[in-house]
Amino acid sequence: MKLLRFGPAGDEKPGILDADGNIRDLSSVIADISGSDLSDGSFARLRGLDHADLPLATGDLRLGPCVGQVGKFICIGLNYADHAAEAGMDLPAEPIIFAKATSAICGPNDNVEIPRGSVKSDWEVELGVIIGKHTKYVNEANALDHVAGYCVVNDLSERDFQLHRSGQWIKGKSCDTFGPIGPWLVSRDEVPDPQNLAMYLEVNGHRYQDGTTTTMHFGVANVISHLSQFMSLHPGDIISTGTPPGVGMGQKPETYLKPGDRIELGIQGLGVQRQNVLAG
Repeated sequence: MKLLRFGPAGDEKPGILDADGNIRDLSSVIADISGSDLSDGSFARLRGLDHADLPLATGDLRLGPCVGQVGKFICIGLNYADHAAEAGMDLPAEPIIFAKATSAICGPNDNVEIPRGSVKSDWEVELGVIIGKHTKYVNEANALDHVAGYCVVNDLSERDFQLHRSGQWIKGKSCDTFGPIGPWLVSRDEVPDPQNLAMYLEVNGHRYQDGTTTTMHFGVANVISHLSQFMSLHPGDIISTGTPPGVGMGQKPETYLKPGDRIELGIQGLGVQRQNVLAG
């Protein structure tokens, strides 16, 4: 089941992708792809619908962020062995946790804006995990039962802000438009093994990242369990689980985004994002 949100920014409607790739309007069934509508019970009800009976989406079909009313946008750093090697850093003993401001969230194909003063705006294709129910002190064996679904995330980063402007990484991670999510939330039953997904990212047609979630240092279940020891996770919270090698900072010479660039990224079974890069 592929759930999505469509319409003008800030006024998106809930939708579902039917078997023919058409967007069906779920507005008469649920209020949004958020909160309690991410529960197992709600998803079972949506699966039971005859999607052909739902109205086709009309009007502005822009794809918005695939989940609404996000409470927390949590990221895991240096979580791929090959990316840590690329960065010349040791693998951590525990997951490195940082946050992106939720104001960074945008639709999967919205324009990406280079922030004022940026000299090192970078890309990162990542597997996003969307929490479906309250999660606290969950063990690793049961952690995936708390997942509503998965999505593609571009964890855009301004490396100079992140590494050289003092404080935590959040400075370089939270610029407006630096959190495209979607195109859709793919329910967990359609992703039987989140640790076996191919992923890629291209800039201007050149493939920089060509990896797989098999090289994650801490797997999805481990990350969820670990986070839940320190904070409650709530329906709609997003966890971005790290990136494989091939980021701009790792190129020789280093290569960063500039206005006029075109980004394409995708994850096996989860869809593709395409973004134009503009000056902010």
